[in-house]
Amino acid sequence: MHKISRATTIQQVLDQLDIIIDDAMVTNSRIGYFAYLYRRVTAEIQKEIILGNFEDNARMEIFDVAFANYYLDAYNGYKKQTSISKSWQFSFGSKDEPLTILQHIMLGINTHINLDLGLAASAVMQGKQISDIENDFNIVNNILGNIVNEMQDRLSRVSPLLFLLDIAGKNSDEEIINFSLGKARAFSWYNANLLWGLGVGHQDDAIRQMDLAVLRLGEFIKSPKSTLINYTLKFIGKFEEKNVVAVISKLRKD
Repeated sequence: MHKISRATTIQQVLDQLDIIIDDAMVTNSRIGYFAYLYRRVTAEIQKEIILGNFEDNARMEIFDVAFANYYLDAYNGYKKQTSISKSWQFSFGSKDEPLTILQHIMLGINTHINLDLGLAASAVMQGKQISDIENDFNIVNNILGNIVNEMQDRLSRVSPLLFLLDIAGKNSDEEIINFSLGKARAFSWYNANLLWGLGVGHQDDAIRQMDLAVLRLGEFIKSPKSTLINYTLKFIGKFEEKNVVAVISKLRKD
C-alpha cells in the first residue's frame, strides 16, 4: 500500500486520490468506487476555481483541501486500523459486502457530505462569519449533484439492470440518492452552523451525535427498509461487473 499524505493543495488531493484508486484497482477493492467519484468532483471544483467561478476562489481551495483531508485521514486511519468516525468505519468496512456499485458509492457520499462537509466549513470559517461561505458552499453541492447525475448515466455501463430500481420503487434510486444529497445540502449546512456556533473545544458531543446519525443513514443505504428494494438491489448486483479495474475503466470512458 502506498502512503497517503494530508494535502495542502487541490492538486495534491487529486494525486492522493489517484493513489487510492490505483491501490483499489490492484487489490480489487470497492473502496475505489467512491474515490473515483470524489476525484471527479474535486477535478470539477479545481476547474471552477481556475475559471474564477466562486465568490472567493482562494478560500475555496483552502475549504476544498480541508474537506478532502477528512476523507484522506479516514482512509489512512482505516488502513492503519486506528480510530476513525463510526460512519467512515462502516463505509470502509462494507467494501467486501455484496452490495451494488451504487450502494458502495452512496456509502462514501453519505459520510463525506453528511458529516465531513459541515466539519470542514465550520473549521475553515472559525473566527469569520460562516454566512460568508454559504454561496460557495451551495456551488460545491451543485457540482456534486451534477457529477452524481452523470455517474448514474455511466453506471449503466457496469450495472445494466440498475433501471429496475426505478420500476421497483417509483424512482427509488433517486430516493436513495436524494436522501443523501438533497437533504444533505440542508443537513450539512445546518451542522456547519451548529459546530461553528459551538466553537473549537466545545464540539465533541455534537460531532459524536452527527456521526451516529450519519451511521444510521449508512445502515439504510446498505439495507433499505423495503423488502422489494432489497430484493431488487440483490438481483441488480448479480448482473453487475465485479472486477474493480473493469468498473473504474468503464466509468472513466468519455
